[in-house]
Amino acid sequence: MKFDHKQLSTTKGIKVNGPILIKPKIFRDGRGFFFESWNQKDWEEILKQYNQVPQNFCQDNHSKSYKGVLRGLHFQKRPYPQAKLVRCIFGEIFDVAVDIRKNSISYGEWVGTYLNSINNHQLWIPEGFAHGFLTISQYAEVNYKTTNYWNKDYEESLLWNDSDISINWPLESLKNETLKISDKDKNAKTFKSFKRT
Repeated sequence: MKFDHKQLSTTKGIKVNGPILIKPKIFRDGRGFFFESWNQKDWEEILKQYNQVPQNFCQDNHSKSYKGVLRGLHFQKRPYPQAKLVRCIFGEIFDVAVDIRKNSISYGEWVGTYLNSINNHQLWIPEGFAHGFLTISQYAEVNYKTTNYWNKDYEESLLWNDSDISINWPLESLKNETLKISDKDKNAKTFKSFKRT
């Protein structure tokens, strides 16, 4: 197989069943590097190892964000939930997934990992998770595949700094850079409010 992979744990040591960190095998030499960033057969084998059903991707998204930009925590409600396969193709981000599956033993827990253009890791975020990231480098370009089309009428956000979720964003890495958050994300739902829906 051309990819190593593992489930992520929270800072409390709780393994969250769902997100998978995928590490490609990179071949480097004096000319540069080569790796397979996507392989359908390997992808299906990885998901089966975690008792997840392979899904088809229907859309690729590409964003550019400057240092200090925090996007999220975004998700789409049923009947249009999205799963995502996220990679940072330039720069570095701290990528986060929050479990919002109400019947999950890790409901309300989060996992985070650094994705960058050196490690070329990817994060699989299944349906039932809110997603966000913080840009660490001067700028970063993020590319991600989704299993459903974007639908503005079903898109929602959780508050990035909600104390009930308590994400440990690496804000110290920004140094003197200002945190940049959209008005929509500043006014996102609290986790308590989400739990009541």
